Amino acid sequence: MFDTRPDREAEVALVGRSNVGKSTLMREITGHSFDTGGKPGVTREPNHYDWAPEDFVITDLPGFGFMSGVHEDHREEIKTGIVRYLEEYADNILVAVLVVDGKSVIDIIDRHSGPDEIPYDVEMFHFLRELDVPTVVAVNKMDKVDDRDERLNELCDRLGLLPPWKQWQETIAPITAKRGQISSLNEAVRGHLHEQERDDLFKFF
Repeated sequence: MFDTRPDREAEVALVGRSNVGKSTLMREITGHSFDTGGKPGVTREPNHYDWAPEDFVITDLPGFGFMSGVHEDHREEIKTGIVRYLEEYADNILVAVLVVDGKSVIDIIDRHSGPDEIPYDVEMFHFLRELDVPTVVAVNKMDKVDDRDERLNELCDRLGLLPPWKQWQETIAPITAKRGQISSLNEAVRGHLHEQERDDLFKFF
């Protein structure tokens, strides 16, 4: 479904629901603007950003989950496309960044948790781990969160990680992309790149 990927070996992929700030984060990392729609779900195709000399690409995958004004069939189609893309390029993806909205993520997860339902964010987190893709959860919009530690501990709990969150700094990165506060994410991504002997990519993070 998504066949726009440039021919690059190494990749960092951004995944997450619509409207969590993936495109803002992409802009912050690359220094370049991408089409971000005023309404969720506008990114229907992946945005790729690559550098000529390096064999490396950063990909912002379309948002998944509920989008107002988007038919359910189309939402499922996008989700299937994302899953297939991640499966196909799992060996190339050095790090996946799962972006969530710090203010609403717990409510959304709890609303969709039930005997027959796994919330998308939780499902995606475990799916990436099953693919053996090192995953960082970028908890965005933290400037709007008052009870920071408590919120991040609750998120760990929902993802099946034992709180406190501070012992998971390679996995949980609180950020505010709009304000350029992404150092915890850069740190976590570098940790995973280092483990894969790709310190040459540090300059991008």
